[in-house]
Amino acid sequence: MKLLTVTALIFSNIIFGQIKTDSSAAIQELKYSDSVYQSSYKKLIVPTVFVAFGVTSLTSDALKNLNNSTKYEIGEHQPKPITLDNYTQYIPAAMVYGYNLAGIKGKHNFRERTIIYGTSQLISAAIVLPLKHLIKEERPDGSNHLSFPSGHTTTAFSSAQFLFREYQHQNFWLAISGYPVALFTGIYRTLNDKHWVGDVVAGAGFGILSTELAYWLFPFINKHLNKKDSKSFTFVYPVLQSKSAGAGLVLNF
Repeated sequence: MKLLTVTALIFSNIIFGQIKTDSSAAIQELKYSDSVYQSSYKKLIVPTVFVAFGVTSLTSDALKNLNNSTKYEIGEHQPKPITLDNYTQYIPAAMVYGYNLAGIKGKHNFRERTIIYGTSQLISAAIVLPLKHLIKEERPDGSNHLSFPSGHTTTAFSSAQFLFREYQHQNFWLAISGYPVALFTGIYRTLNDKHWVGDVVAGAGFGILSTELAYWLFPFINKHLNKKDSKSFTFVYPVLQSKSAGAGLVLNF
């Protein structure tokens, strides 16, 4: 059936003079029919529940008590602060590139997966940074009013979801290997007294959502880039935290 579909697309394009020598456009269209690029309410259930929990924690007395009791318990058994969570947030994304370098191929090539990951980071930054400044929730340690949602957790779970989507059909165990790292990041944001439980749960939801949106947008972004008929491209994406900012740069030539 797929072969017949490709053949039909090629024949149609030849008739209308859209392609002359190959079937690349038809194959690309067939590729974009994959479910990973399709929007679905089922994909929104988990991130929506997480975000709803986090938002509710801002006003619900019961969830505020949960935040405060968690902070109290952490204070009673406060572990030594570590900064490892500043780096673990990126590990799941790095694992995608590491697996590919090791010869375990994911769903996309280097160019495509970098566009997808960069897009997810743009989306998460566009969500998280304005919310921090609009909501102005004080951090548990009182250092500032940029607690909600957790940016580190958002990045960690967007990275973990990226790893999952790249390997979900190739190797299930590799696909889910980023979630424990993301969970570690979120937990240590609370243990380091930087975030409430609600901030972390909401961050996880926003992170998953950002990556899902990036995959849904990828066919449109990639088509736009291909229209320019350029063999090279430059892609810049932000790396933003509450007290620091940076950028990722990708060159393909």
